[in-house]
Amino acid sequence: MNNHKPTLKESLKGWLYVLPLLLIIGVFNLYPIVSSFAMSFFTEYNFFTNEVGALGLNNFTTIFSDPTFHDALENTLIFVVGVVPVEVILSLLIATLLNQIKWLSNLFRTIYFLPFVTSVVAISMVWRWIYNKDAGLLNVLLGWIGINPIDWLNDPHYALLALIILAIWKGLGFNIMLFLVALNNVDQRIYDAAHLDGAKPLQQWWHITVPMISPMTFLVTVNAVIASFKVFDEVYALYGGQPGPAGSAMTLVYYLYRAFYEQNKYGQAAATGVVLFILILLVTLVQMWFSKKHVHY
Repeated sequence: MNNHKPTLKESLKGWLYVLPLLLIIGVFNLYPIVSSFAMSFFTEYNFFTNEVGALGLNNFTTIFSDPTFHDALENTLIFVVGVVPVEVILSLLIATLLNQIKWLSNLFRTIYFLPFVTSVVAISMVWRWIYNKDAGLLNVLLGWIGINPIDWLNDPHYALLALIILAIWKGLGFNIMLFLVALNNVDQRIYDAAHLDGAKPLQQWWHITVPMISPMTFLVTVNAVIASFKVFDEVYALYGGQPGPAGSAMTLVYYLYRAFYEQNKYGQAAATGVVLFILILLVTLVQMWFSKKHVHY
């Protein structure tokens, strides 16, 4: 066993190696977080001169008494609940099927991965055509089964659903690639032993595959939750710079964007960011607690 303890010179040398990265993290990550948290308490603030006139909790009381904030919070929670389970389950099922395909497997994987690397603006333009009430592909398909055309982009009742469908489709590619990596790392000998014991393919998938790739499932779920809470690009691009018809697709990040860039309410925007940070932190902690019991490392 090596009991060598690093000398002061060796420790300083190690810190010098990581110092550039620490500086980048400090300047571009830690400092903005701390500044945003501090700004959430600025009740009187001049953004251009960086002068603070008063401090307090007025920004938090203001946003929590704002009906628009309540709508944004509700829409965000609905979006997370609507996107994450469907996205994770679909990604796992598609990855499982792709893992069984040997012929043209790389082509199919590329096709599924393309949405992830494509511009959100370009994707939204395509989906605006798909959602078109009169000539959209989706309404044509729905018409084949007897459903009347839906005005996806202008009806407040369907705006959030349209956003959820788009987000699920866009997020599949990256998650499928992650699941494929996990599936390829499962030892084939375990399946062979289960096959000798008489386990059927579905039983092997449920009792071997799902538990063995549970760490990757946990990672994909955490990433999906965080990305869903921070949804903004899709809203802005799909609805042309508006939060949906009559604000029906308003999310927390869009509420923050409007408060900061359009209304110049910097303290309220920072307070919204703090609330969003706490929400993501709480959900992530719950997921980590759940993973200790159900994730097999």
